[in-house]
Amino acid sequence: MNLREAIRAATQTLTAAGVENPARDARLLVAHAAGIASDRLTLHETDMLPPDAETCLADAITRRAAHQPLSQITGQRLFWGRPFRVTPDTLDPRPDTETLVAAALAEPFHKMLDLGTGTGCILLSCLADRPAAHGTGTDISSAALAVAQDNAARLHLTTRATVHLSDWFSAIQGRFDLIVSNPPYIAAAEMPALAPDVRDHEPHLALTPGGDGLAAYRIIARGAPARLLSDGRILLEIGPTQGPAVSAMLAAAGLSDIRILPDMDGRDRVVAARKA
Repeated sequence: MNLREAIRAATQTLTAAGVENPARDARLLVAHAAGIASDRLTLHETDMLPPDAETCLADAITRRAAHQPLSQITGQRLFWGRPFRVTPDTLDPRPDTETLVAAALAEPFHKMLDLGTGTGCILLSCLADRPAAHGTGTDISSAALAVAQDNAARLHLTTRATVHLSDWFSAIQGRFDLIVSNPPYIAAAEMPALAPDVRDHEPHLALTPGGDGLAAYRIIARGAPARLLSDGRILLEIGPTQGPAVSAMLAAAGLSDIRILPDMDGRDRVVAARKA
């Protein structure tokens, strides 16, 4: 069959499986199987799909119909204009998190710390846009750190980005003029209502700390003042309803200039604060 027929068949299968945006995902998976850039797929729709590509596509469609995230199937996700390797050991980088990167890049910094780095998408995006800066990423998952290291190598940032196995600040020394984090923040009671793509396939360790979802913020707020340089900033991604609670934690820790920043959809997404 040719690529146009493959797209049609894949769209029908994904539609029946209840996948969101089945036509888009079908095109992306066909392009992935055929080894063609997705933006050039239209030029090749009459090309025949080789047998090995048919096998690859069949496996990919089966996995996507089971609601495995597209990025885990293709192995990458575009974030802040750059491709990042993604695996089942890491959180799928999301457009909402680009709000945090934009806020980080709004002011100069030289030494940054990314707590719970996952794929490294926040750390590496910031360093790629600040050639004089250096940064450290931490995670409690050695498998996630391996992905972050690989992404650093792919982006030629290994001389400026280091990663450490650490439970938040526990293995970190020194001070930083920028601390960022997208910690797990989904409350335990909210987990069953998540889309199956997220709930059943992304690492729960990166999604929820259990309880009210605020445990990581309590730890970060307590530890941040000792790890921030004078006038240093901290930026934390939050759930849309968590701004007031996280702001109060940072204020109680002695931080100032506390602001809640919206994402592109107008929802509260980042809490920013500064060490006076």
